[in-house]
Amino acid sequence: MSEAMMGIEAWVLGMADSPWLLVAVLTLAMIDGFFPPVPSESIVIAVAVLAMTGEGPNLWLLILVAATGAFAGDLIAYTIGTKVPIDRLRIFQGRRGQASLGWARRALVHRGTVLILSARFIPIGRVAVNMTAGAVRFPRPRFVLVAGIAAILWGGYATLLGMGAGVFLHDHPLVAVGVGVAGGVLLGFGVDALLRWVHRRLGSKLPESLGALDPDYVPPADPPAPGRGSDERTSTSG
Repeated sequence: MSEAMMGIEAWVLGMADSPWLLVAVLTLAMIDGFFPPVPSESIVIAVAVLAMTGEGPNLWLLILVAATGAFAGDLIAYTIGTKVPIDRLRIFQGRRGQASLGWARRALVHRGTVLILSARFIPIGRVAVNMTAGAVRFPRPRFVLVAGIAAILWGGYATLLGMGAGVFLHDHPLVAVGVGVAGGVLLGFGVDALLRWVHRRLGSKLPESLGALDPDYVPPADPPAPGRGSDERTSTSG
């Protein structure tokens, strides 16, 4: 971890007895949703350790605050993806960033639920996936549902790392990421299956606005820009 990140963590932990501690957790978890260098996982883990020693907040409250911040950050990332050409963002200019975007685009087509859930446990991965989801117009209702589930899981997961068995995983970040991704993938398949079952059984009774929650839903293509279709037909006929 860089000195800057260690400085942020030390600053947050310095508020152990302050009501501003949870505000800091929420803010950092939210920023981490669209700016991966912010160490939100390590902050939540460290605050959970404080709670276990009696110096931090209630653990259930910590999970709620961390999940709320993560959810807000993921929605911001999705919205950014709908508004700006994400390929030009600085965090995606390098080889790793471009590879993450390409991977996200391909995987969203086939297993969007699994991808969004599992990517929440990978800092640059979740930013790439969520911004790409916005860029390719992944159905917003479905994204909100899956991102909410992912945020709750992530908040509980990071908090657990600060408790008992979490001490070992905190010292082995690759193991922690692996456990998180595996859990997200398994839950993703479960959510996919549940959504398909709901739409098979209740699809005709659901409001039209919930159609996008179907894992097999394909959003309609954007209409062509004014004049574009006629120009193309003209050029073709000529």
